[in-house]
Amino acid sequence: MNPADVPSESKPTLLIVDDDHELCAMLAEYLAPEGFLTLTAGTGPAGLEQLGRAAVDLVVLDVMLPELSGFEVLRRIRAVSRVPVIMLTARGEEVDRVVGLEMGADDYLAKPFSPRELVARIRAVLRRMPGEGQSASGLILWGPLRLDLRARRADIADRDLELTSAELRILELLVRADTRTVTRDELMTQALGRRLLPTDRSLDTHVSNLRRKLMKHTDRLALLSVRGSGYALTLAPARAPASQG
Repeated sequence: MNPADVPSESKPTLLIVDDDHELCAMLAEYLAPEGFLTLTAGTGPAGLEQLGRAAVDLVVLDVMLPELSGFEVLRRIRAVSRVPVIMLTARGEEVDRVVGLEMGADDYLAKPFSPRELVARIRAVLRRMPGEGQSASGLILWGPLRLDLRARRADIADRDLELTSAELRILELLVRADTRTVTRDELMTQALGRRLLPTDRSLDTHVSNLRRKLMKHTDRLALLSVRGSGYALTLAPARAPASQG
């Protein structure tokens, strides 16, 4: 079926927040036949207002915005929602990409970019989101960790780790590997949906954020870097209760 022929109620809704009105119009025109409904906003406050009143499946958010920066908009989004966010950054501004990922963005794309690349990134992020038809296998227990893939949640002792979709997918792959090493290539293609390139440090940033969140909640799990290969989880045995007297 042609994506444009999908009923409107089945199409993902995207919110593009960018003050370049020509870019927004061009992207909306390009995304329609790809099977997406598109909302646009030219400022941070307008984007937050749209997000508050519409059911949005993914936000495309420019870093450089009038009134509120893209980072501040992202911070406010993450305070209330886990909707996936792709940040648009200036080419070469690696610090913007790192900060965006650390603040909870799911991916980034440097300007100028091709609409085809944006569509690929959008689809890769949306594929990480669980669908309605997901079975009971959406619940994974591993040591003190509980992954509920349908609810897009990971918790330890009922404390939500507040993972992004990328972090949750990376953690799922590592847990399913059960202490075996998962290569960087595997994590890149299966979690982020693209090939590993020497200049792309997004995987390292996602793993670093995930490691920090795990360490904050437990000392039984360790996310290890395996030199020259990839990453692996280790699980320490539960401590025996201290004896009385």
